[in-house]
Amino acid sequence: ATVVQGQEVPCYFIFGDSTFDSGNNNNLNTKAKVNFSPYGIDFPNGPTGRFTNGRTVPDLIGELLGFKEFIPPSAEASPEQAHIGINYASGGGGLREETSQHLGGRISLKAQIQNHKKAIKTAKPGQYAFSLITLYRAHMKSLHGLGARKVALFGVCQIGCTPKMVRSHGEGKGCAREVNDAVTLFNKNIEDLVKEFNRKVKGAKFTFVDLFSGGDPVAFKGLGYKVDKGCCEISPGEELCIPNRPACANRTEYIFFDDIHSSEPTNMIVAKGAFEGLLTKPYSIPQLVKQ
Repeated sequence: ATVVQGQEVPCYFIFGDSTFDSGNNNNLNTKAKVNFSPYGIDFPNGPTGRFTNGRTVPDLIGELLGFKEFIPPSAEASPEQAHIGINYASGGGGLREETSQHLGGRISLKAQIQNHKKAIKTAKPGQYAFSLITLYRAHMKSLHGLGARKVALFGVCQIGCTPKMVRSHGEGKGCAREVNDAVTLFNKNIEDLVKEFNRKVKGAKFTFVDLFSGGDPVAFKGLGYKVDKGCCEISPGEELCIPNRPACANRTEYIFFDDIHSSEPTNMIVAKGAFEGLLTKPYSIPQLVKQ
């Protein structure tokens, strides 16, 4: 692939869950799809399947990297798109095959990488173990075998501070500490994995993006943001916006759009922090590009 003028990398591939999904779940039989309003209320094309009101973190990083168009979901990508970039992320997709199976259809990380394997017509079979970090290591080795050399691994955000978790596990009084403690442990393992790949894997340039620190609700609350609820109407016991109901007008004041997903203002802060190196180790996104 060749770099388009003004574009800092030749191609850009995205893997992940609902926070990165740009529409891969739209045609699946699943509860984890949001191709309806008020999702996309601030996105140029309206509701597309993105789990937020506007652009996602990968969308914003793509813009900062100089891409003129949003990277399309794999469900809509043409074969030629493999030379530019594809978004494989799927709402409910996880490291384990059984992750979020109660939601119905979704694309696990393993399946996302298999889709990437088909798209670029090359492959080396990965070996998958049982623990999450062992699975993650295996998945990253698979990506490396497919030619990926520069990779940004995003940690997990403070899930215990989402409105849903505050109600269900924090007794409505604050963040669910036990959930965030588990997230902290997992993030430490991811950061160690980045160090391992940079040290041991030939040609690997990995960086860790600390979403846990970047999305700290306490810090956002100190800046005047609303952190205790989302910006749309949600049915009791649910976590996504009710289809076609209006969202709040003052969306720039909220860090969550629904009960679990961040709003575009939050995503913009995180994307900027990742790009400028405030949330990354050892490379900022521009430094990673130039390695």
